Amino acid sequence: QVQLVESGGGLVQAGGSLRLSCAASGRTVSNYYMGWFRQAPGKEREFVACISWGSERTDYADSVKGRFTISSDNAKNTLYLQMNSLKPEDTAVYYCAMARTSFSSFSSLWITPQGYGYWGQGTQVTVSS
Repeated sequence: QVQLVESGGGLVQAGGSLRLSCAASGRTVSNYYMGWFRQAPGKEREFVACISWGSERTDYADSVKGRFTISSDNAKNTLYLQMNSLKPEDTAVYYCAMARTSFSSFSSLWITPQGYGYWGQGTQVTVSS
């Protein structure tokens, strides 16, 4: 049984930083495409970042490029999202996600929620102005 548990969210002032964690169990993070998505009230869930199996490739939404960094720790079987220079528009619930199949090549599927079969419960990030 796959479980993804996010942590690290909170309230931060604009310009501040947070690091989100996503602890996985039941599968090895490094064997799967992993992603971060976010959903603000009244909006659809949107892509933030993804990382390929083996961490060879990362992709980011234009809105977070240069400010956010996705990474993974194989020893801890954990996915991270380092968020710097936070803006009020980054306020949302952040979700981590794992692909259904292992060792997949890059495709546009990984920047959409439909590409992922397992989701965490989400962690709230609130950025005040």
